[in-house]
Amino acid sequence: MGPRPQPRPQDNPFLCETLGKSFSQGNLLRHKRIHTGEKPFSCLTCGKAFRQQGALSCHMKTHTGEKPHACGVCGKSFTKQSYLLGHMRTHTGEKPHACATCGQSFSDKGNLLRHVRIHTGEKPYSCATCGKSFRQPSSLSCHVRTHTGEKPYSCAACGKSFSQYGNLFVHRKKHCGEQPRL
Repeated sequence: MGPRPQPRPQDNPFLCETLGKSFSQGNLLRHKRIHTGEKPFSCLTCGKAFRQQGALSCHMKTHTGEKPHACGVCGKSFTKQSYLLGHMRTHTGEKPHACATCGQSFSDKGNLLRHVRIHTGEKPYSCATCGKSFRQPSSLSCHVRTHTGEKPYSCAACGKSFSQYGNLFVHRKKHCGEQPRL
């Protein structure tokens, strides 16, 4: 697959004044929602809002369980074709996203972006209770449980609960030599 042809300015005469980038009229309207924060498409099931109709349609699959994109190698299914394409790299070993600082490569662009925070020191996820910051939202979620006391991971054998999945995993290995099932 070759590089995408770049649109010519005459093809996209509508300018985003914030970024100075040109768009077609419809794409400019959608793009401006990034700057305004407008999310006009809402899920009737859970209320979550989205900037684009396509994102809402994809989100709805989380409620219906629909996963129309299946891996031809292992059979695992996904809600979006882009997720399937990323998954296929687990079979091929392809890692096209390289860190400019250290050269480490990743199969997924999101993993590269999270990795780069190690070099930049950026911690964009802050605890509303104590202000402590984290590189990843999952780390923040785990930390918040220290304030709430929530322990969502339970041992099926003895009923003991844990705030972190890793602690349940260790417990189950010691407890009965098994790996936990969620």
